[in-house]
Amino acid sequence: MRVNTYRFRDTWLLSAPVPAVFDAVVDVAGYPRWWPDVREVSRLDDDTAVLVCRAALPYALTIRMRRAEEDPRTGRMRVHLSGDLEGSLAAVVLGQPGGTRLEITQQVLATKPLLRTLSPLARPVFRANHALMMRRGRRGLQAHLNAAGAR
Repeated sequence: MRVNTYRFRDTWLLSAPVPAVFDAVVDVAGYPRWWPDVREVSRLDDDTAVLVCRAALPYALTIRMRRAEEDPRTGRMRVHLSGDLEGSLAAVVLGQPGGTRLEITQQVLATKPLLRTLSPLARPVFRANHALMMRRGRRGLQAHLNAAGAR
């Protein structure tokens, strides 16, 4: 595996029904309302958006997301990523007692020159930055769902 290739697996446990979680996650344009590290979203068309993300480290990532799969019946969604990260992100929402489990898998190649250059040394820092972003995303989504009355 190349040093600038990353695989992330995250599980978000949310106290909200599956349809509410699914709808919030596929509404990419709404991410800045609840995910503090998604600074900006620009819709290019019905299937494509450009996101600008920045967590704790002093750089932003610009990522183009193109919908590849979105099936509310099975709770599955998948997007292709390009830009500062190349690869894919897949997620599935599953019902569980008391709410929903959102399983997220990302397989990406860091293409931003800064990340490519620093990956050999800063890989643990980049992974920690990603973990922080995902924690804040889960908390933000739960707060958003609570405010919307999704129980």
